Amino acid sequence: MTLQEPEPASAPPRGPRLFGPELWVRLASALVMAAVALFLTWWGRLPFALLILAVSLAMSWEWARVVRGEAAGPAFLTHMLAVSVAIVLAGFDLAVLGLLVAVVGAILVALQSLGRGSPAAAGGVLYVAAPGISMIWLRADPEFGFLAIVFLFLVVWTTDTGAYAAGRLIGGPRLWPRVSPNKTWSGLGGGILAALVVSVLFARFVMGSGAVRLALVGIALAAISQAGDLAESALKRGFGVKDSSALIPGHGGFMDRLDGLVFAAAAAALVAVLTNVLAPGRSLLLGW
Repeated sequence: MTLQEPEPASAPPRGPRLFGPELWVRLASALVMAAVALFLTWWGRLPFALLILAVSLAMSWEWARVVRGEAAGPAFLTHMLAVSVAIVLAGFDLAVLGLLVAVVGAILVALQSLGRGSPAAAGGVLYVAAPGISMIWLRADPEFGFLAIVFLFLVVWTTDTGAYAAGRLIGGPRLWPRVSPNKTWSGLGGGILAALVVSVLFARFVMGSGAVRLALVGIALAAISQAGDLAESALKRGFGVKDSSALIPGHGGFMDRLDGLVFAAAAAALVAVLTNVLAPGRSLLLGW
């Protein structure tokens, strides 16, 4: 028996076939989550805020498992309480106060976690609370809030889908082998291209929005969402964890599924802050 030669860095990553059975599990889970998310987003601000609260608490639990290997203790309870209060405040149009609560909560978690991954434990509060507050704030725009959230969802979802498909079909050099061996440069390009297409198409449904501008926003959010994916992979690899949990069939946990949305949501809110803080949804889609 001969030893198998190591696979060259430029070879396509080994993984499931594009249309293997695991893909259908992932697809079914993704469709259910997308339907629930879109329905609650459309239903109104309060249902959407409750969705964000529920997902944020699930992610807080997953963060504790990844960083501390536990789901209880003073730091965990502080984390959950800070995130809950921050999200609830954002739901009552007190986003700035919610961010302040998240910062204070992160400091308290750091003090309670001294010697046990204190920076990572504290960072989890902001990692969960900041994007949740950002999305609730964007949705609060009475005129463009719903469309802004739908646009954000579509960009992130199509980026993930395009990256997955291109990576499987084309393969090629890996993007960052030490952190995520299955991600490729072709996947990155496919994800950004998919986001570009959906952004241009979406511009046709938003009166006053320019296709070129929205395409640029979509490309930027796609790149940022891919960075979020890599950041979460780096976190899990640093703590020796494969999946944040097994709550979502075919995807692992909410942290695994929403890593790109976490970064993209915060970036979208930052764009709104810099252009029109009084109308964040309009700011994201129209630029004014």
